[in-house]
Amino acid sequence: MAVVAKLYGRVFLAAFNKEIDLIDDNIKVTLHTSTYAPDQDVHDYVDDLTNELPTATGYTLGGQSLTNKTLTYTAATNTIMYDADDVVWNASTITARTAVISDRTPATAAAQALIAYQQSDVDVASSGGDFRVSWNAAGIFTVTVA
Repeated sequence: MAVVAKLYGRVFLAAFNKEIDLIDDNIKVTLHTSTYAPDQDVHDYVDDLTNELPTATGYTLGGQSLTNKTLTYTAATNTIMYDADDVVWNASTITARTAVISDRTPATAAAQALIAYQQSDVDVASSGGDFRVSWNAAGIFTVTVA
């Protein structure tokens, strides 16, 4: 199984326009079926998302909040790292392929900025157990300041 993690292309525009607060309590992770095809260049707000899992068997529509978020700068490598705890849906029966991170602070989906996604090349499933989205050891994302 291969997993690809990417930032949505307009994430920095949204951040510079103060549409995203990466440390805010409303940074959510949602799960989507294999029929959601992320478009890194076009998708920019939650209203572009499709095929989120419904509320059932351990998953709640709207996803789960990221916890213990950190944003750090390492001078030795000129890198900024954004990280958080892995997200776990306990005792769940879930089948998903894509996890999407977004800022759900604004009132409408058309204003809720997309941040990043992680997509597997195959469906990932749990059956009465834990469904876990694990982030890279180097963080959810790392940016090098050149």
